[in-house]
Formats: sequence, C-alpha cells, structure tokens
Amino acid sequence: EEALSLLSTFESQDQAQIRQVLLTITSGQEMDLLRFGTRNGEILALESDSELDDYTYRVAGCVGEFWTHICSAHLFPEAQIDFKTFLAHGIRFGQGLQLVNILRDLPSDLRQGRCYIPQTRLAEHGLRPSDLLAPEKEPAFRSLYDDYLRKASECLADGWIYTCTVPRKCVRVRLACAWPVLIGAKTLIHLQRQKVLDPAVRVKVSRQEVRKIMFTSILRYPFPGSWAKLFQNDQLSLR
Repeated sequence: EEALSLLSTFESQDQAQIRQVLLTITSGQEMDLLRFGTRNGEILALESDSELDDYTYRVAGCVGEFWTHICSAHLFPEAQIDFKTFLAHGIRFGQGLQLVNILRDLPSDLRQGRCYIPQTRLAEHGLRPSDLLAPEKEPAFRSLYDDYLRKASECLADGWIYTCTVPRKCVRVRLACAWPVLIGAKTLIHLQRQKVLDPAVRVKVSRQEVRKIMFTSILRYPFPGSWAKLFQNDQLSLR
C-alpha cells in the first residue's frame, strides 16, 4: 500500500510510464507461469526465437524503454539525441542483460522444467530440451549456444552505444549503465570457456572482477577515447 500510494506523487506522464512498464513486466511473468506451469514433469521449451525476443522484451527490454523515457524527460530533455535510435538501443540493452541471465542459468532452469532455448533451434541440431540435462550433449549443443552468446554480445554492444549516448555530464547515469554492460560482457566470456550444461558449474563474475570493472571505468571516465574502449576490450575474445 505504501508503494502504491507513492504513485500519485508522480507527474501524470511518469505515472503512465510506471503503469505501462509494470503491466508489461507482469504480463511476461504471467506468460512464463502459464507456459511452464503445466509441465507434468517434462521440460517445456519456448517455440521460436520470436518467442524468446518477446519474453526478453517483456521482462527486461521494457525496463530499458522505461529508463530511457524517464531519464530523457528529467535528466537531459534538451540533449541532441536521435531518440528513436536511443530508445531502440535501450530496449536491446535490457534484452541483452536478460539473455545473459538465461544463458548463465540454463542448467538450473532445465531442472525446474524450463528451457528458454527455442525447440525449433534445438531441433536443427538434432536435440530435444530434455537432452540438455545430459552434460555429455554439450559438443552437439555448443555451436547453438555460441550463437546465443553472440546474440547477447550484440545486444550488449547496443547497450554500450546507449551508454555512450547518455550525455557525459550525467556521470552517475552513465556508470549505472556501464557497469551491467561490462559485467554482462565478462559473464559471456566466462560462459564461452565453461561447460555450460554441467549443473555443478556455476558461472559468476567474481567480486574482484566487479571491483576492477568499477575502478577502471571511473579511472577512465575523464578520457573519452579510453572510456570508449572499455567494452571493446572485453569483447575481443567473443569475435
């Protein structure tokens, strides 16, 4: 009740944005429950890449969309930005972060009966969702998994463009965008090197790596050329 009562304290346009993003997120959560709630012990998978794109938009891409509208309205309303492109990059930014989570959490999701890798794509490689429970199937699965690593990397690249589009004077906003992009990129690099179907392997960026990312980004912030290379340097091994 306390949280809901605060809604009325926002401007009408902000209220509309808040309602819209909550509606979109909860619709994605509801679809997830309906999709996987009747599995009867079997592993259910998304049908296609379009379903995956829709899911990542509903639970994360819409947050990038919301963030873009709110920041543009309140923090840099006069900035000379191609808003349509900026908004598209913001959506892809959110989708990329969610895709990183999906790829990282694949073994645990499978054991809960959820497979976010579309079954049409699995079938192209002679695989079924249940096959991914067997770590020995990784060689057959790896090329498809790497395709999704590249897709996530491309989304994060758009997230980095988004970050660098935010006016430089908005230091905290830029850093708030940069850190998840760079941590996500580091996670992808770890996933490229690890056995991703083994439930005993938990891929996670270490606290030391996170601290290094934060320190380096702050240190380089005053130097635009050096700052711009932060993401590029992390991504070299994925190309």
